[in-house]
Amino acid sequence: MATSRPHGDAVDRRAHELDTIAAVLPLERRDELAELLTDHDVATLRHLVNEGMGENTLRALTSDLAYLQAWSLAAICKSLPWPAPEALLLKFVAHHLWDPQKRETDPDHGMPAEVEQNLRSQGFLKSAGPHAPDTVRRRLATWSTLTKWRGLTGVFASPALKSAIRLAVRATPRQRRRKSNKAVTGDIVGKMLATCSTESLRDIRDRAILMVAFASGGRRRSEIAAMRVEQLTIEPSIDVTDGSPLPSLSIHLGRTKTSGADHDEVVYLTGRPVNALNAWLAAARIDKGSIFRKVDRWGNLSKRPLEPSAVNAIVKQRAEMAGLEPAEFSAHGLRSGYLTEAANRGIPLPEAMEQSQHRSVQQASSYYNNATRRSGRAARLL
Repeated sequence: MATSRPHGDAVDRRAHELDTIAAVLPLERRDELAELLTDHDVATLRHLVNEGMGENTLRALTSDLAYLQAWSLAAICKSLPWPAPEALLLKFVAHHLWDPQKRETDPDHGMPAEVEQNLRSQGFLKSAGPHAPDTVRRRLATWSTLTKWRGLTGVFASPALKSAIRLAVRATPRQRRRKSNKAVTGDIVGKMLATCSTESLRDIRDRAILMVAFASGGRRRSEIAAMRVEQLTIEPSIDVTDGSPLPSLSIHLGRTKTSGADHDEVVYLTGRPVNALNAWLAAARIDKGSIFRKVDRWGNLSKRPLEPSAVNAIVKQRAEMAGLEPAEFSAHGLRSGYLTEAANRGIPLPEAMEQSQHRSVQQASSYYNNATRRSGRAARLL
């Protein structure tokens, strides 16, 4: 049977509107999103783009919204209701946080097989087993946020929902893992830099990426990929007592993941990282626009900037070339590694946080506490 034209027109219209905000959405799934999302959903996303919501935040929100819509259609054969009743929120928890051992004796425990197959066939489910508690909490938070943006009141703070999540997490304990298994500390960075030993464009670029990302406070991979020449300002050289003055520049990050909309966050580079960055800009003849760009297998420079995922791939590739286990390292390891290295060198936490731009003292201090505890006397009683 042919698809009715009114529905087709609506999907085509949503696809066109999604195209207009392509820069900040995962549009390799544009047609799928156009089918899943409602007109109101797309209008909300367009509004958030116009209001200047961070690209990564918006991508994550869109991904979560698409998953929630797909799950709702599979679980109750209806689009997400606004506001969602408490029973549906509890069903979402039951479908995603369950006990694998209980599932062995009770096939109906957890997500029903037909719902799981539906989501898996669409590519929304890839790994087996229950979801990570943090993933469930994030998607519920997205659901709650979208409810508020619609001017509605949800029941996401209900005692029943909080209790269900708490009990489900307790029943399925899982070890919390860092985004990067190992921190990329100064010695690890040194080993990676040693693999950038030629004067090829790729080696010069990767050397600059590693040094800038680490020395600027452990910048996020999205910030490195999006960095532009216009964000750089040459600063007066830094005088030192035992050598020539050190070059210095500032990087204007603008609004970041942890800053407010009106903030222009600034971090500084001094010495070798500045030289590495200048060497890359000179070799690549870049004087405006994106700083870190693609280099193809023949050494040709692209005008297109690197994807954030490429920064992660570079860290893993350089780790492997240095004889390290690439699975143990990621771009986020540069961020945790910066604070760990600062702790090891006795740099005060507030000073390190000014450079890393961490807003949570608790999160930043965890790296300091771990470094101190591991090397301190309390861990060496025997």
